[in-house]
Amino acid sequence: MGQHENNMNIQISISHQTLTLFDNDTQLKHYSISTAKNGLGENMDSECTPYGSHIISEKIGSGAEVNSVFVGRVATGEIYQSALRELHPQRDWILTRILWLSGTEEGRNKGHKDGREENVSVDSHDRYIYLHGTPEDIAMGQPGSRGCIRMRNKDIIELFDLIEVGTELVINDD
Repeated sequence: MGQHENNMNIQISISHQTLTLFDNDTQLKHYSISTAKNGLGENMDSECTPYGSHIISEKIGSGAEVNSVFVGRVATGEIYQSALRELHPQRDWILTRILWLSGTEEGRNKGHKDGREENVSVDSHDRYIYLHGTPEDIAMGQPGSRGCIRMRNKDIIELFDLIEVGTELVINDD
C-alpha cells in the first residue's frame, strides 16, 4: 500500500464523476467531482483526464484562504470572485488547494508512449494534472475541466488535510 502507516487510497470514477477516499477497504469520504470535458486520455496537450494508477506527489496551498487563486502552482494573492472572472474569462480557475498527481504506469501515464512516429509524453506530472478547488458555480457530477479533477473548495480542503504525499489514487471508467 505505501510507505505510510495509514492505508489511505483514492478511487476516482469517471462514469459516476465521484472521488472516494478509503482507509484500507473502509470508505471514509465520497465527493462529487468534475473531470475532463474531453474525456479520458493521457497524451500531452489533450486536455483529457488520465486513466490508471497515480500517487499524490505534491500538496500545495496548505493554509491558503478559501478561493485563493493559484497560477503556475503559486498563490497570486487574489481571492476568486465573479468580478475577477470577468477580467480573466479564459482562465481555468485553480483555487484553494492543489494535489499534484504523478502517474505510476510507465508508458501509460508516466514518461512517454512508445511505438509512435514521435515519442508522445503521457506523463501526468508533466501535464500538470491536479485535484484542485474550483469556483462554487462550476457544476460537479459532470465533465467540464481541462484534464484536472475539480472539487468543491470545502471538499478539497477536507481531502488535503486527510491524506499525505504518496497516497495512491486510481482513475477508472467504472
